[in-house]
Amino acid sequence: MTADISMLDLFLQASLLVKIVMLTLLGMSIVSWAMIIKRSKVLSKAAKGAEAFEDQFWSGADLAALYQNAKKRKDDLSGTEEIFYSGFTEFARLRKTNAESPDFIMEGTGRAMRVAVAREVDELETNLPFLATVGSISPYIGLFGTVWGIMHAFIALGEVKQATLSMVAPGIAEALVATAMGLFAAIPAVMAYNRLSNKVGKLEHTYATFSEEFHSILHRQAMAGRDSANRG
Repeated sequence: MTADISMLDLFLQASLLVKIVMLTLLGMSIVSWAMIIKRSKVLSKAAKGAEAFEDQFWSGADLAALYQNAKKRKDDLSGTEEIFYSGFTEFARLRKTNAESPDFIMEGTGRAMRVAVAREVDELETNLPFLATVGSISPYIGLFGTVWGIMHAFIALGEVKQATLSMVAPGIAEALVATAMGLFAAIPAVMAYNRLSNKVGKLEHTYATFSEEFHSILHRQAMAGRDSANRG
């Protein structure tokens, strides 16, 4: 094999099955990179949105005013603002008919916020399972292509009377490209999955913490409402 053989030459000289393996790995790599870029943008936006809303929430703004503002944009809410909206909506609904039962009110409110947190986390985790899958199976797909290519090269070698290294080397090189492409697809996917999963975990903690703190605030309001109802 001469030193000037390019990757394209190796691909063109490979058997049909090895070509299919290479193209599959290339496609998986392209799709995973697209998902990595998209998820990175989504998670960065979610982190900034959570920080901005919490700054507004803890600035002393009136909760009713925040709720009315969120209600106007209820179809565009996400993150902590969606959790706030879901919790306050359920709190207000239950408080109208169960003002004397703060425990019942807070049980329903807490459940609504837990559902909202789970829904937001599920949205953040979109495409992450695909990255995990690419990182797990790409090396094995590449290895399959390599094994098949080497087997094909040795079968062809067995059909000649005098075998030389120059005869078998090109076939082995073509096959090894499949393993290289498998690693090329897997390594970025695994690294991105770990990094993005870490970001999702931090956001989930942020959402859960906000939910608990907001739950405490609403609980105090529910207790105050019960005391007012009893005095009335």
